[in-house]
Formats: sequence, structure tokens, C-alpha cells
Amino acid sequence: MAWTFCTSGAAIAKAGANANSTIIANGDTLADWSNEAENIICDIARVDLVDKYDSLTANGKNILSMLASNMIAQFIIHYDMSGYTTKREAETMLDILENQIRRNISFIENDRIKTYLSAT
Repeated sequence: MAWTFCTSGAAIAKAGANANSTIIANGDTLADWSNEAENIICDIARVDLVDKYDSLTANGKNILSMLASNMIAQFIIHYDMSGYTTKREAETMLDILENQIRRNISFIENDRIKTYLSAT
């Protein structure tokens, strides 16, 4: 199930240049975080979007990709913030990701978006 909505590269890029090199090289942990993000997104939508992924619109897939990669990037940053130039840098990145996550969740929670995604 891992990496249906986004690539590991997309998540790592959003975590920034100072992300912990050990964790971004750990494929098993990243795959676990991908599964967690996908499960959360499906729960929010109340639709198995992983199962329906092939039938989703291109724009719907982009929304899911942004949401999943942002969530995984948060996990990466939270794992170890010591590599960032300051703790505030990491916190700012987390805040930006959180704002984007909340926006995309609001799209998915809206029942009308399921029609737009072709996920009903």
C-alpha cells in the first residue's frame, strides 16, 4: 500500500535540505509513514482512496499527493530537528506543512470533493 499517493522523494524534498540523513535513507520507516498517512487520509475521506486511486481525477491525485507528502515530511522533521539551522527553522517548516495539511483535509472532508475526485 505504501507510496500510492506520493513518492518518497516528494516527502523528503518537503522536509528540506537539513532533514536527518539516516531517516531519509530508511526505506522501511518511510514506507510505514506512507502507510500511516494513506490510512489517515482514507479515514478522513471515509472512502478507500488507495483502492480507488486509479479511477481518481488527475487533480484529485494531486491533492492526495500534496496531503500525503506534507504529512510524511512532518514525520521526517519531527523525527530529528537537530540538523536544522535552528529549532525555529524546523518549527516554521512544520507550521507551513500543517497549514497545507489542514487546507487539503478540508477539501477531502467536504462530501462534494468525493464527486470531484471520482471517489464515490
